[in-house]
Amino acid sequence: MFGMKVFISRKIPETGLQYLRDAGVSIAAWTTKRDLTPEELIAHCREADALLSAGGNRIDRHFLEAVSHLKVISLHSAGYDNVDVKAATALNIPIGNTPGVLSDATANIAFLLMLATSRNAFYMHKTIQQGSWGFFEPTANLGIDLGGKTLGIYGLGKIGFELAKRSVAFGMKIIYHNRGHHTDAENLLNAKWVSFQELLEQSDVLSVNTALTTETNGKFNKAAFSRMKKNSIFINTARGAIHNETDLTEALLNGTIWGAGLDVTNPEPMRYDHPLLSMPNVCVLPHIGSATEETRSAMSLIAAKNVVAGLKGERLPYPVNPEIYR
Repeated sequence: MFGMKVFISRKIPETGLQYLRDAGVSIAAWTTKRDLTPEELIAHCREADALLSAGGNRIDRHFLEAVSHLKVISLHSAGYDNVDVKAATALNIPIGNTPGVLSDATANIAFLLMLATSRNAFYMHKTIQQGSWGFFEPTANLGIDLGGKTLGIYGLGKIGFELAKRSVAFGMKIIYHNRGHHTDAENLLNAKWVSFQELLEQSDVLSVNTALTTETNGKFNKAAFSRMKKNSIFINTARGAIHNETDLTEALLNGTIWGAGLDVTNPEPMRYDHPLLSMPNVCVLPHIGSATEETRSAMSLIAAKNVVAGLKGERLPYPVNPEIYR
């Protein structure tokens, strides 16, 4: 392993760095608080044997062909919609990610957004800061109870399952839409598979917990929001591009749906003066679904293990393109 070098595109937790050092891997890291340009990323990777990519760097065909010597590209994320996996596979470059480890943290953020949105919590906090906590009215500032309501999950995988568990404990009913059935959710949580149209029509809260693909890109648009209940809440902690942000804004302004809670936006970062940020029935967070010390440390360790395995010529512990080993 000595003489092998990894380039890391952003600062990552010490846990992963120490694992790389212990394996004898030389580390070069980008520490400036701005995104690398594509050209800069290529230049740094030309001097390395592996890339540990943290952030939204585009790992497209142009990049991959320019650094086709890389033995492995390890992502500090579960999602890989920024990677041309087909091109990487054709160039025999294994891609690794960090699945599973962030399920609890992200499910907690989704549940937080459900609660905060249902009670106008972010907006009500702002009224205190603005000195507007004044006369009490029994009919003012009313939210929505979640107990007894129906949570619809679009993409019930590991994160969706954890969210469903929390919601059942809170007294909610679970429906979901996947390509296939999630038997554990059905057996343990009494979840019910429904069509996409039924998911839209029956959900009191609709949570997006799926990957961004060509199929899911822009899935929640004007047509989708128009099928939802007028008192429903839309939650997205997956990827911002899964919802059309203009259509979502209009749906909220027009009363087509009641509220929204977002940990992801399109684009990111969101403009500070975006109209969604001033709506009382909207809660927005800056993509912090996995942002706990424990989770990010675990992610860094998995990402480092993928790097070391790739440099050794071994199968990655968490490969995105396992077909590369056939």
